[in-house]
Amino acid sequence: MNTRPGRGGVALTGPLGRPGARLLDAAVTRAAARAAGPGGLRFTERQLYYETCRVLSPATRLTRPARTPAPGLRLPVFTRALDARGRESVPGLLPPPPDVPPRLPAAREGAESDLHAYGLPRLLVCQDRSIARMLLSNHVHVEAACPVIAADDALSPDPRVVAALERAGGATVHVLHDASPEGVGLPARVRAAFGPVPGVRVASIGLAPRHAAALRLPSGRGPAPDPGRTVRPPALRPQEAAWLLRGRFAEAAAVPPQRLVRTVLRLTRGPRPPRTSVWTDLRGLREAGFLSWPAS
Repeated sequence: MNTRPGRGGVALTGPLGRPGARLLDAAVTRAAARAAGPGGLRFTERQLYYETCRVLSPATRLTRPARTPAPGLRLPVFTRALDARGRESVPGLLPPPPDVPPRLPAAREGAESDLHAYGLPRLLVCQDRSIARMLLSNHVHVEAACPVIAADDALSPDPRVVAALERAGGATVHVLHDASPEGVGLPARVRAAFGPVPGVRVASIGLAPRHAAALRLPSGRGPAPDPGRTVRPPALRPQEAAWLLRGRFAEAAAVPPQRLVRTVLRLTRGPRPPRTSVWTDLRGLREAGFLSWPAS
């Protein structure tokens, strides 16, 4: 038998028999519906994997205290199940990214591009190119009025992008990264790559290890990093640094897609202005005299 009980669920660890395959196929179907949600979000294969883990082990989201559990489903088992099912049969699943990522076209000589004409008040950099592609597919860049690029592009920034950020005055480069030794050091690398651009701030929007624990995200364990070569941001707590030095990590892809989109929109757009109703507008016009009847 290739299933074993997990904490509040079932862990699938090896080659599956027919009952196990049916169970996993049903879990993938349910996970895809949850990942898409009412808005019909598109999601990556990695996001679907983590959502399937949550379907198979729902109790991991309810544990106290907050912790980062190991995934209840091995990734190779999930990949084989998806291969057998066919990726095209999963609604909302994004196709694999292209081998050669697209880059900004070179500016034509004598032509003024939009990036030269306007300022860019915000930019989102994603450590994972697949997550950047997922956010673009769900039009986050339109809703947040914020271009989304992968870290590989940010570490060799296009001079036009740098100029547009500087032109905006007070621009912010938001960095979305994994809770991993490489991830927590990414904002510093982006800051160094952009250089001393006046008025441009580089800010991490997560994940930090404490975020992963609070959200009870599945975590993995890799080789322990060299403490002498590990970047430790000032905001990192001692217990978080110790967690990372044990080789632990949690991926941004493990955040449920709906929550990820909401959080990115909230953090990149900043506080929203209070909503006003038509009656508020009418009262304002009346106080200004536009809706006041003449006295005689």
